[in-house]
Amino acid sequence: MSYHEEDNSGKILLAALAGAGAGIIAGLLMAPDKGKATREKIGSAATKYSGQFGEQFSKYTEDLDAKFKGYVEKLEDLGIGGAGSSLKLKGNWDDAKGKLKQQYAQLTDEDLEYAEGKGDELVGRLQKKLGKAKNEVVKLLNDL
Repeated sequence: MSYHEEDNSGKILLAALAGAGAGIIAGLLMAPDKGKATREKIGSAATKYSGQFGEQFSKYTEDLDAKFKGYVEKLEDLGIGGAGSSLKLKGNWDDAKGKLKQQYAQLTDEDLEYAEGKGDELVGRLQKKLGKAKNEVVKLLNDL
């Protein structure tokens, strides 16, 4: 006895095409509305759900951004971080204060008080006043 494998791919393709054709015909015959009305319903549903999706996406993006910033700040507090994670002031602090006041008019002398070893307090005050993340404030100060 010899064993022969039959090539059934042609039969499978024919059956799939016949099934798809039968589905299309059944859909056309049983459709409750005309094509234009059905397309309009699909379009309005897509518009409705795309708006909801956009709102949810924005919400999740904001949440993710806030969590990420929180984790970055925790890493920086632990001393683990990239560039701009530690404060390294250079030059004359009075000159730097003048530059900061020119860039950010809302800053006061009290906001810009700096004592050696109290850099974290300065960064914290500037974070609150400028509404920036810790690494942004540190980079800003280091770049002066």
